[in-house]
Amino acid sequence: MAKLEFSQERCKGCELCKVACPKKLIVMSSTFNGKGYNYATCPDDSECVGCCLCAKTCPDLVIKIYK
Repeated sequence: MAKLEFSQERCKGCELCKVACPKKLIVMSSTFNGKGYNYATCPDDSECVGCCLCAKTCPDLVIKIYK
């Protein structure tokens, strides 16, 4: 099981990570970060397999994955 960590303030809400996740675990928050974007988050990462596709897809290096 992997642990996902998102840097909410760096996220610009492009949703590329959401599309890349094979388990569809990533969602966009209903709140905004300091820049005014809905940021990516993973409410329940218990099913994350640690494939790192979300982190590799993110252009702003928002996601860190700990295995």
